[in-house]
Amino acid sequence: MGANDLTTTDPAIDPRAFRNVLGSFCTGITVITTFDEDGAPIGFACQSFAALSLDPPLILFCPTKESRSWAAIEKNGSFCVNVLAEEQQPVCARFGSREPDKFGGIDWHTSDLNLPILDGALATLQCTVANVVDGGDHYIVIGRVQALSESTDSDRPLLFYRGQYTAIEPEKSTPAPWRADLEHFLTTTTLDTWL
Repeated sequence: MGANDLTTTDPAIDPRAFRNVLGSFCTGITVITTFDEDGAPIGFACQSFAALSLDPPLILFCPTKESRSWAAIEKNGSFCVNVLAEEQQPVCARFGSREPDKFGGIDWHTSDLNLPILDGALATLQCTVANVVDGGDHYIVIGRVQALSESTDSDRPLLFYRGQYTAIEPEKSTPAPWRADLEHFLTTTTLDTWL
């Protein structure tokens, strides 16, 4: 059975149980931002973000099909992924709410590529929309990275696990030394690896 051969004989999956199981996968939290057609900053909190390719540099995120922020990003053609730092829980809560002015009271600036960047973010990736794929009740948006940066102010990510914020161990905030044996974890291109 191919990936596109979904039929009505698929087992019924309880949505709440599905969410609970997915909650067992710890994720970082991002805020995806852009400017709308009137020049106002717009954005939303997003857990469904991932690295996709190193060459070319591609990432992906998955907005709901009804997302007003996604509609603005699609029209603009570019966006910024703001990777939130541990102390940005209030920022996450604001961008995850239905508050109409999500940027109210939030420190941010406009980048050289004319995208809104949240001050204090752990890292940012400024991207153009490269492709959009249907993903059920979401879209899978592939972005090509045009510019990136890392913060020097914070070294701990904001994490989400089983329906609540969590953190890494204090002594784990320094990046580990590069390990060649893990390089394929991010860059595998052959069929003979476990990935």
